[in-house]
Formats: sequence, structure tokens, C-alpha cells
Amino acid sequence: MDQSKLKLKITDWAEEDRPREKMLIKGVSALSDAELLAILIGSGNKNETAVELSQRILFSVNNNLNSFGKLSIHDLVQNFNGIGEAKAITIIAALELGKRRKLSDTEKQQLILLSKDVFHMFQPLLGDLRHEESWVLLMNRSNKVLKKILVSKGGITGTVIDIRLIIKEAIENLATNIVLIHNHPSGNPKPSEDDNNITLKLKEACKLLDIYLMDHVIVCGNSYYSYRDNDCIL
Repeated sequence: MDQSKLKLKITDWAEEDRPREKMLIKGVSALSDAELLAILIGSGNKNETAVELSQRILFSVNNNLNSFGKLSIHDLVQNFNGIGEAKAITIIAALELGKRRKLSDTEKQQLILLSKDVFHMFQPLLGDLRHEESWVLLMNRSNKVLKKILVSKGGITGTVIDIRLIIKEAIENLATNIVLIHNHPSGNPKPSEDDNNITLKLKEACKLLDIYLMDHVIVCGNSYYSYRDNDCIL
């Protein structure tokens, strides 16, 4: 048999090239994304090693970890031979831990001064969602966060925002400054006509009660759009 055509298992690799051993010898930062994923899934299938299967999974999302984070258990099980429900659950759980770590870091900063502060707080919550959600951030006059509230949850193309609910929450929490936040699963951060209309309506409602609408931030994956930064409406 032509030795060049033999397919090696990961256990046949040099020890320093196996993902687990490589991590122990060189540290976790030395591993590629595919090698880290291979450690999670443990084994591949009859045609691929765990690393090769991981490479194929990542290639399917153009090696973009943000896109990878949007895959569901169903996506993984249905599209990749060698990924059963248990492995898919392990992957999704690991991704969720990463999001929660990122979120816990942002929650340490409870003072909102810039649009990027809002983005860093909400990107872990909204960046990977396949549906739209709208949140409101309530603050005092010093821009210290009082509360963040989910005000609506919708489909892929939009959600319905109840301005009365936002105003009610602002009054009950004695908020004087607020920011409206929602996401665009479409990948386009630019505001729609509906986005502009709801921003105008909320601005007018806030004005009547001496509440300041600081910004409306649209989260789109790893980017965002700020009405305030773009001198749009506000």
C-alpha cells in the first residue's frame, strides 16, 4: 500500500501536534480555532479526524467565529456527520459560557458615556441572535445604569415596540436618561424607516416627561449604528 495515502488518526500524530497535548505543552493560545473546537467534540467520523471535522465546520461559516456562534444544535447535527446531539450541546454550551464571560465583564462598567459603551454591554446579548429584540437602558442624570429591560421580542425582520411600556418603566425606576437598543439579524446595521419612526415617537414621548433619549443603538454582529453619533433624528 502507498504509505502516502494512509489516513492518520489524531493518535498517530506527533504528540506536540495533538490538540490536547499541544495545549499542555505550548498553552491554549497556541491552538488554532479548529484545534480548540476539536477538543470540544473529542472525535471525528470514519472519514475525518476531529480536527478535520472542526475545520470543515468552521469553513462552512467562512471561519468567522461570530457566524459560528449563531449555529444551533439542529444546524450542527443535521449538517455535519460525526456531530450528534451530545457533541452539539457541548459546543453550544461552550459558546454560551464565552458570551456570559463577555457579558459579565461589560456589566462591571455601569456608567454609560458613549455609544460604544452601550454596544459593549449589549453585543453579547444581541450579536448572535437570529431574531430581533428591543431593549431599553434606564439611567439617572449621571448616566449610571439603573436597569436594562427587554421590551419586545420578534421575528427575523422586525419587532413591535410599545412606547407606553418604555415610559412606564422609566417613570417607575426614576430614570432621567434612556437608550433604546435593538439588533439587526440581517447583517445590515443601517436603520430602517420603521426604526426612524419609532425613534421619533419615543423622542417625543420622552420630551413630554422631561426624560432624555440619549441614543438609539442598533447592534449588528460585531458592528453597530448609533443615531447620536450619526446626528440622525436625535
